[in-house]
Amino acid sequence: MDPALSDPTTRTLHADKLIGRWLNTNPETQGVAEIIIELVGESFFVSVLGVGEDGLIAWPKTKATALANLEEEAGQRALALAVDFDFGFMRAETYLRANKGVLVIVAYYIFLDGSRRSNYVNREFFCRHA
Repeated sequence: MDPALSDPTTRTLHADKLIGRWLNTNPETQGVAEIIIELVGESFFVSVLGVGEDGLIAWPKTKATALANLEEEAGQRALALAVDFDFGFMRAETYLRANKGVLVIVAYYIFLDGSRRSNYVNREFFCRHA
């Protein structure tokens, strides 16, 4: 096992690369428009604004799990986050990481309401808000 996986400092490694307000690089997105990542003590919290028919929809602010991303380019260690958003009718399992100044989110949308809609995965890219 890589020793970094049991190192507590890995949990906040390069946190500054993730913390802040991020805007979707695609202004026409039908998914996630904005992400805010905060570090409170040693815990990360993620807020999301999703796109809805009548405007932006605030997702519940949720505590994230920090993951050590040890396979970064040139052997650099980085930090990734896993966040599960529960909407009752649907769950969004999301994974976020910053790479070369771009925040990438991969989201797995799982429908729980018996509607027979297909679950799906989506990947979107975000730039830091100035």
